[in-house]
Amino acid sequence: MSELRKRGHDVVWILTDAPGISDEEVLALAKNERRVLLTFDKDFGELVFLAGKSASSGVVLFRMSAKSPEYVAETAARVLEYRDDWIGHFAVVEDTRVRLKKIPEKQFP
Repeated sequence: MSELRKRGHDVVWILTDAPGISDEEVLALAKNERRVLLTFDKDFGELVFLAGKSASSGVVLFRMSAKSPEYVAETAARVLEYRDDWIGHFAVVEDTRVRLKKIPEKQFP
């Protein structure tokens, strides 16, 4: 989180800012605050695509090797700064590529 903040990103970290809330509440918070949700938890894909939960601000799922916390932080910051089309998409970030899938518009408010 500190790497993203150091680069000027406005970051809310659930672990410290809203510990214990459910994944559905995390999605709702991101939507209400118009934040892109960054996660390592594959459950958010199920919530968005199988359960039809709204994620209109976008979700970025990191599925990369965690060589070190610094590697993950640097990669996350670089990837986020490389694109500006996260809204309305579910993205999967891997070590060598980023895959984007449009979230069905029926899930937008």
